[in-house]
Amino acid sequence: MSELMTQKIDSLPPLPKTIMEIEDFRGKVGEKEPFELLKIIEKDALIISTLLKVSNSAMFGFRSKVETPSRAINLLGVNFTISIAIGGTVQNLLQANLDPYGISTDDFMDASNLASSLVNLWVAKIDYDLKEELLLPALLQETGKFIVADVIANDDKTDDFKQAQSNGSTLSDVEKEFVGKSSAEITADIFRHWKLSENLINAIEFVDNLKDCPEDFLQKAKILYIIKTACEITDPLSDSNCEKALAKAKEFGFNTKDLAKAFDTLQTRLLDAL
Repeated sequence: MSELMTQKIDSLPPLPKTIMEIEDFRGKVGEKEPFELLKIIEKDALIISTLLKVSNSAMFGFRSKVETPSRAINLLGVNFTISIAIGGTVQNLLQANLDPYGISTDDFMDASNLASSLVNLWVAKIDYDLKEELLLPALLQETGKFIVADVIANDDKTDDFKQAQSNGSTLSDVEKEFVGKSSAEITADIFRHWKLSENLINAIEFVDNLKDCPEDFLQKAKILYIIKTACEITDPLSDSNCEKALAKAKEFGFNTKDLAKAFDTLQTRLLDAL
């Protein structure tokens, strides 16, 4: 099974030139000018479509429709826009059927965007710079699920995989049982293949293996674990998942009041959109 995963990762197409330009822009030292980012993303119709779709989703609740990429950047901020641009492109490149998880690609994108919104609302209360660093890994940390789903489906194990998820195990444990790695570890493998930044990779790789996480990345990995728990892709921001996330936040020594308030804000936005 691991050999098949390696083959699938090695056969992934390269990232588009636009994404490499965004990644270079993201790595720039100093203040990042919105108009520079706009010049890059205007070349890519998919990024603009995704950006406008996300900007007009319920999780933001902007009072008027966002119709231009420049307004989206102004409302969302440079780093949030970067996260959406890279995240949407990555998901489009992978294009696997997520039926083994019982969700659609739209469901996946919604859960991923909720994860980034949670970073925006909660982590900003801890440390603004940390929030900026974690927007992208929070959005992308579940990317490996596309490879897992593809491998499971090709091996005709979809029903077994779904049954295992209903037995009370965590998704990462079920993934390890079936393919030998958690989706976080597979995400790290994908991003190494694409030669993305080691900071991004290391923040994600140890989310399901905190005991072996290097000290420099431990706080980030713990936060990503909490966010992944709350925004678990099959039932994001459900009361039970939020309770599990709050319990983990308390165990890790984070301020749970700010986290609970962020949950309430996002749940209210989602209810208002119904």
